Amino acid sequence: MKLLKLPFKIIALPFILVLSILTPLIRFLFCYAKVILHIISGIGVLLSIALFFAGTTQGCIVFLILSFLISPLGLPAIAEKLVGGLSSLNHSLQQFVMS
Repeated sequence: MKLLKLPFKIIALPFILVLSILTPLIRFLFCYAKVILHIISGIGVLLSIALFFAGTTQGCIVFLILSFLISPLGLPAIAEKLVGGLSSLNHSLQQFVMS
């Protein structure tokens, strides 16, 4: 049985190497991008409030939607799930090779 798994373990090794290098790098970049997007989201909310008082409600709604998308509840949450999935895949492949 171990002999049948050997080719798959050899195929999995480059993927483990790439994921082991890319996952921490992506997580590092994600932390800084998250902070920058949070700041931009706050500026977008302030601009939408200014547009509301200026009388352009359509621009206000557009800025609120865009601010929600780049807030920590929007795109960064999706990116965090993807980074977690890559980390989980890396761990699963490592467990497969070590078994």
